[in-house]
Amino acid sequence: MAPTPVSAHDLSQKHKRVVNFSAGPSKLPDTVLQRAQEEMLNFRETGSSVMELSHRGKTFKSVISEAEKLTRQLLNVPDNFRILFMQGGGCGQFAAVPLNLAGSPGATVDYIVTGRWSESAAKEAEKYCQVRKVHAPKPHASDSSDSEDSEEEWWSELSENAAYVYMCDNETVDGVEFKCPPRTPPGVPLVADMSSNMMSRPIDFSKYGLVFAGAQKNLGPAGVTVVIVREDLMDGRALPFCPSVLSYHVTSRNDSLYNTPPTFSIYVTGLVMQWVRDSGGVARMQELSREKSSLLYNLIENSQGFYYCPVDKSCRSRMNIVFRLSGGEALEKRFAEEAAKQGLTNLEGHRSIGGLRASLYNAVTIADTRTLASFMRDFAKRVAQIDLA
Repeated sequence: MAPTPVSAHDLSQKHKRVVNFSAGPSKLPDTVLQRAQEEMLNFRETGSSVMELSHRGKTFKSVISEAEKLTRQLLNVPDNFRILFMQGGGCGQFAAVPLNLAGSPGATVDYIVTGRWSESAAKEAEKYCQVRKVHAPKPHASDSSDSEDSEEEWWSELSENAAYVYMCDNETVDGVEFKCPPRTPPGVPLVADMSSNMMSRPIDFSKYGLVFAGAQKNLGPAGVTVVIVREDLMDGRALPFCPSVLSYHVTSRNDSLYNTPPTFSIYVTGLVMQWVRDSGGVARMQELSREKSSLLYNLIENSQGFYYCPVDKSCRSRMNIVFRLSGGEALEKRFAEEAAKQGLTNLEGHRSIGGLRASLYNAVTIADTRTLASFMRDFAKRVAQIDLA
């Protein structure tokens, strides 16, 4: 007999789960966690946990193949791109990108610096390349990737002789997100760190040579990084001292099984991909992300200055809502503490900049976001006697 379906709300109530607004590792769908729990001791009648299976055995090969297939389908990844499952997180890719794509030691590469993570990536690349930092102007507000003004603006800023151009599509610390990608000079591939917004909106792969994402935001648990790379970029561009474990060519040739992969993380990532598919796909995730972020940004904008967002409206992130309280740091600390007591956790901003931050990744629901908005209204009313709509 099939188990009776249990709603996400009922699961959360039963297990006294909080709403996790962390920038990562982030909230996972309750139904995914339930499925992983049900299969923990006996995966597909093997009598073993998925964590105990040989990564070279038939059963796990089907797991990683299914995860790859779903990723390709959901993101509409073209046939001339390979999907790799690697380790080392986003920081590992900070090294892997220049090691695989520079072409020669000391090659010139362009890094678009928009925040903490693009700055960190540029610093890592300096070990292998001549890094030219481009401090980007604010992206345009339109979600369209056809903005001619935006493209012409970038055209004049980027080097025609760069081995590649690197960007961070969404800066989790700074709350900045590109609305459309820059247009690079002919023949110069665009590399994008999409760790915190992959699977939240469609990707036009004709504009990219490589995208990657640490799974622990929208894709799954920490431990695996999804790399989607155009096949021609894996031929003859790697530096001679690129470690095999970071090599795209080696990883691709071995179907992401060159060494023992993070089997459990890949398995759960596959479950999340199933959840995205069954929830309406990437287009639906995009609709929900707009609705959730608009809910909080509108409340902040209409709070009579009690809350404020330090990020320009043209480039505010849908994933990471960075905001402050006009009452200062002590009041922000009180806000986070009182929210946590009500089960709204991890709302503190990054330690480097302080403030507050609500990360609205795919698994954070509309209901979760409305609960936070209700708390924000109540807090403002109690502290400043402001009755927010």
